[in-house]
Amino acid sequence: MTETDQKTDASVPDLREKVIAAIKTVYDPEIPVDIYELGLIYEISVYPVNNVYVLMTLTSPSCPSAEVIPGEVEQKLRAIEGVNDVKVEVTFDPPYSQDMMSEAAKVELGFL
Repeated sequence: MTETDQKTDASVPDLREKVIAAIKTVYDPEIPVDIYELGLIYEISVYPVNNVYVLMTLTSPSCPSAEVIPGEVEQKLRAIEGVNDVKVEVTFDPPYSQDMMSEAAKVELGFL
């Protein structure tokens, strides 16, 4: 493995951490918890040449922020230094449930 390969391999976990940190700055306007802790992010993949793919859902198909939240995620990810391309896909399979929330989110919202 060359030194360049090592830098590339090491940068993927770093970039993934930056992606998660950026996603944690996005909030559903109706809920005071970030979308990562809410459990709205199903998948984060970082591919070669720093292409980022995010599969996410919304709290409901009729969510008033359905257009805003995925666009905000994409915008924040594109702003990360080193990111080449971003694709954010929204799915409702499996449907969102409150069980997907992190313990921190449940505490914040008074469920625990």
